[in-house]
Order: sequence, then C-alpha cells, then structure tokens
Amino acid sequence: MTHPRTATARLRTRRTATALAAAATIAGVLAPAAGAVSSPDAAPKAGSPAEVKVAVHAMASTAQDERRVRAHWTPERIAALNTPLSDNPPHDAADGARWKGGGAVTTTVGRLFFTDHGEDASCTATLVRSANHGTVATAAHCLNNTDLLGENNQWQSNAMFVPGYREGEAPLGAFVVRWGVLNSIWLENNQTDPVTYDSHDQAFAVLGRNERGQTAEEAAGTAQDIAFDVPGDRTAFEFGYPRAASDPAREGLPEYTGRAMAYCQGTPREYPGTPDFPEPEGIWGAPCVMGGGASGGPRFSGFSATTGHGALVGVNTQSGRMDATGAGCDDEGDPACVRHLVGPRFTTALTEPLHEKAQRLR
Repeated sequence: MTHPRTATARLRTRRTATALAAAATIAGVLAPAAGAVSSPDAAPKAGSPAEVKVAVHAMASTAQDERRVRAHWTPERIAALNTPLSDNPPHDAADGARWKGGGAVTTTVGRLFFTDHGEDASCTATLVRSANHGTVATAAHCLNNTDLLGENNQWQSNAMFVPGYREGEAPLGAFVVRWGVLNSIWLENNQTDPVTYDSHDQAFAVLGRNERGQTAEEAAGTAQDIAFDVPGDRTAFEFGYPRAASDPAREGLPEYTGRAMAYCQGTPREYPGTPDFPEPEGIWGAPCVMGGGASGGPRFSGFSATTGHGALVGVNTQSGRMDATGAGCDDEGDPACVRHLVGPRFTTALTEPLHEKAQRLR
C-alpha cells in the first residue's frame, strides 16, 4: 500500500533500499507515544507570545540509556547508512556541492543518527545558542514519526548527534539526545493535511555530554545564532548530510552518500505545494538537489563563508518543485520545474516557545 501523499519528499533516510524509496512519502505522526509529556508551561496564558503546547519526551535521560545508545552505534552500523560511492566526477553548483570551506558550520552542523520503527536512519541538525549549551535544531520528523502508512506514531530511539561528521570520523565526539522538544500538534499528523501540520515540522533536541565530558558548545567552541520572523526571501545557505541527489550526475559523490556535508546557495522561494497537497504559508527554500538525510539541516540567512556563522532561520524538511512563476509543479522531466529544498521559517509564534523550553532542560 502506498501512502496517499507523494507530491513532496521528506528527507530523512533509513538504512534499507526499500525503506529509502518509501521514505519519500513519510511526514508526520498520529497520536502521542507513550512517555510523551507536555511541559509545565505547555499552555501559555492568553496574550503571551505564542499559544503553543510543547511536547517534551525523555529520549535517553539516564546514564544507562546513554550507554545503550552509544553501544548501538558501532562503526559498522554507521557505515551501513552510507550509500555506495560512484565514479561520477566532482560537480559544484549553487544547487548542490560539497562544503570545502571551514568555519563554525563545520563544528556546529552534524549528522543526527536514530532508529525509526526498527530501522536505523539519519538526519541533519545544528547546534544553536542556548542556556544549556547543548541544544540542536532539526526537523520534527527526525525526532517523532509514523510508519510508512502515516500510522503508529513513535518517538525515535537511539538518537545521537555527531557534529562535524566526515568520512566516519567524529572529531568533536558524539552526543546522545536526552530530550526531544516539539509542538504537540505534530503528534497528531497523519501525513494527509500538510496545511495543518507542515509548519510544525521543526524541533529541538537537548544533548548530553560527549565522551570527554564536554557540552556540545564547549566541544565546538561556538554555536549558531537563531533568528525568528526573518523575511523568507533573503539569500540563504542550506546544509545537510544527504544520502542521495536528484541529479544523476551527482549521485554517489561523497557529499550525497552521507559521508560529507553538502550545501546549496540561492534565493529562497515560498513553496505553495500542489493542488492536491497545498502547503501552509511560511514554507521556504532554495533550489537544491540534496535528498534523503538532509532533513533537519539548517537554512541560514546572513551566512558568512569566511566565519561559517549565520542566523538560523529555518530547517530543511522536504523537497518541492516550482516553476518560474513560483507555482508548485511535479514534472521532474521539465527543466523549468525546479527542485527546491524547503522547510518552515522560524517564527516567534511557533519556534521561540520550543527553543525556550529546550534550552532550560538538562
């Protein structure tokens, strides 16, 4: 059985080829999983900056949990998530290339590993400034998801963040995810109503310390700024650890196999969706060929290629095609139907309450 929503593609990846193909239809969740709780400040008073109910889930909050997660992620398991290399020549373009620069982006952006309904998978996440010095932003479906039919909501297990991941190396160590934080509306998503749910495909994960006892910010020496309500059409850089590319000429290059970080640069457009699956306002992204595994990656405004710093203004959550007029399209064979990597714009109303809650957790 195929899930009804196929116009856009969620960009987290599972290990098996079958699941990777099916992942194009995965979006959200149906009902709260056992162990999910609302935060004490889940229902702000009327007149507060946002009427948001925050869902908080203990993902690995004990020392025993942390040991279990670390034991799960053997080098062999991580390597099994990478797709095969090809003999395609290097290909650099604004809509997708390997990040060859340095700067803070190489220590604050990393791979987020987890197990989704029994299958190992990966997304991308970004370390942001926070009171606890260990909070990353990602896509909600990288922390909580349904099965391939839009049913059986579950929080992910074995979640672990590796900043600066490259070719199997973890230069700053690995950080087990202790808490997941997202809007409780996301827990009701069954993938059939993007207008209601896709704005909420954003989340924060609170990290434990690495093997050396450092917080993520101590290990990285910095963190990225987060910004709300920034106009969506400002020039953006998008980063991710994709395991696929929509361009056959780039398939199998290291930056499209999960082994290295890729990026896209361009002017974002607001994605309206398609007639069958319209999107809510505020879903933005630039032309980009990054595929599965790029979900949760950052969309930076005001990014400096010299310092590697920018303002995090959104996250990657899905692919969407638009024509020259900005209308949604789905003809992959039409060069005028351009693939974009899109996701929700961070706002004071929806994002700030999640960040505020996450940065107070330990």
